[in-house]
Parts: sequence; C-alpha cells; structure tokens
Amino acid sequence: MPTAASPVLVTGATGRQGGATARALLAQGTPVRALVRDPSTPRARAVEELGAGLVVGDLTEPATLEAAVDGVRAVFSVQMPAYTGQGFDFAGEVGQADNLMTIARAAGVEQFVQSSTSGVGQHVEAPGWAEGRWAVMQAPLGTKAAIQDRLRELDFPHWTLLKPSFFMENFEPSMRFYFPRGVEGGLVTVVKPGTHLALVAAKDVGRAAAAAVSAPAEFHRVELELASDYLTMTEIAKILSDALGVPLTAPDMTEEQARAAGMGDMGATHEFMEVVGQPARPRFARALGIDLTSFEDWAYERLRAVA
Repeated sequence: MPTAASPVLVTGATGRQGGATARALLAQGTPVRALVRDPSTPRARAVEELGAGLVVGDLTEPATLEAAVDGVRAVFSVQMPAYTGQGFDFAGEVGQADNLMTIARAAGVEQFVQSSTSGVGQHVEAPGWAEGRWAVMQAPLGTKAAIQDRLRELDFPHWTLLKPSFFMENFEPSMRFYFPRGVEGGLVTVVKPGTHLALVAAKDVGRAAAAAVSAPAEFHRVELELASDYLTMTEIAKILSDALGVPLTAPDMTEEQARAAGMGDMGATHEFMEVVGQPARPRFARALGIDLTSFEDWAYERLRAVA
C-alpha cells in the first residue's frame, strides 16, 4: 500500500516538463522514480544524480510499465509524438498515454497528473474551426483532447490535468521559434505587437505538479489552465531586448513577410496564437497557491548567459 514516503513515477524526466517536475518533487522531499528507456544516457544519469531512482520502461510497450507503476503513490505523465519520415505520430502519442493510464489504474495508483495544452477542449470553438481554417492544428490538439477524455473516463481516485500555455523556453534563440534568423535578425512572427500571449516557464509546470502531489484532494479533477505571465508582444520584445542586450521590437508582419523571413512551418501556430490565443492566466495558478516565474525573471536567468 503506497504511503507518503512512496515514490512518484515521472515520465519525460529527461525532458522539459518531466525534468522540472522531478526537480520540484525532489526539492520538497518527495521520492521520484523516473521512467527512462536507457539509464546509461547522460540525461538519465543527470536525473539520477539529482536523487531520483531510475526504472527502465517504454510507453509504447505496456508490459514494461507494470514494474514502473508498482508501489508508486502518483504518476506524472507527459508525452510527445514521435517524428517519423511521414511526420509526427499523433496516434502513437495517444497510445502512449493510454498505455500508462490503463496500467496505472489497474495497479491501483491513487493519483494521476497529466500534462496537456492550454485551450484543448475549447479549441473546437475557435472561429473557423468547423470550416477547416485550422486543419493543421486538428491532429496535435485532437490528440491532447483524446488523452484528456481518457483520463476523465478512467476516473482515478485523484486526478489532475495541467494545461500549460506557450512555453517561455520557445523564446530561447537556439529554439529558432521566434528567431529563425538568429537574434541579430530580430523577432519573426505574425503575432501583432498588441496581442497578449499566455506564457509559462517549464519550472512552473513542475511546481504545479508537485503542488498537486502534495494535496491530492485539493487538486482532484482540477483542470488547470497554467500560465506564469501574460504579456503583449511589445512587452515581450522589451524584456528580450534587455536580457539579450540586442535592440528588439515587436514586428508587425503579414504571413507572407514572416514566411519570407524564415517563420517556416510554425506559421500556423503563430497565427493560432494571434487569432485564438490560449485561456490560461496566472491568476488561476496563484489561486491554488502555486509560485510563478515572471517572464522578466525567466529571461534574465536563462538568456543573460547566452547574450
């Protein structure tokens, strides 16, 4: 019978969200069992050095998950679709989540915390959705919706959906999401200067997950639209400019101009953020007592080193 001293199984512990969750749990004294495919990789060893225990398993192979969930008090679950020669395998992403949820439920795991995406479920109400305007977004958002539905269906004794908004980490120059031409080439996007973006720091996903694990009853059936900050592109550009030490302004581009400047295949995501946006707001997390990271603090911590 799991107790407060039992570990929490964390998937994606070598990645952005899972890694933040593992660190937040360990910081509050909660034992972590990290699911990894290869414990010998540098990333897996780094998680182990933080104090997490490692368990070998693969979300695509259900038989490997039984030992992983045995005796855990909770599961933190996050998936990313695999990229194949034909594109992203979104059906496989649903399968990974379903494998873990089904096996955890059968094993009697008391709490399941699933990461999704802000606005999933409401996305079908976006202007032009029914007419196919956002066809390119149907697979990624529909996948997350299917995972959410499966979690609700299984109805763990305690379950929580975390729905993070746009990651601040996407503004790191190395990501090339907003800097396809490098920092010197300026910001490239169709998001207008006055448009607000809901932003989340990866560390705050970890904080939210750790808070849920600490208070299962309080977070039961909570579907948290998670944002750390809410700023206009003009405000974002000013903070980035100060942090990077490079003069930057919020662009006012057409889609054609942005594509010519290197926006590429991410154009649909940029346009969706401009027209539809995400419903996550910082006040929702603050109401649950979750500490948040401002974009300014994040930028000065993460970007000053690369400036």
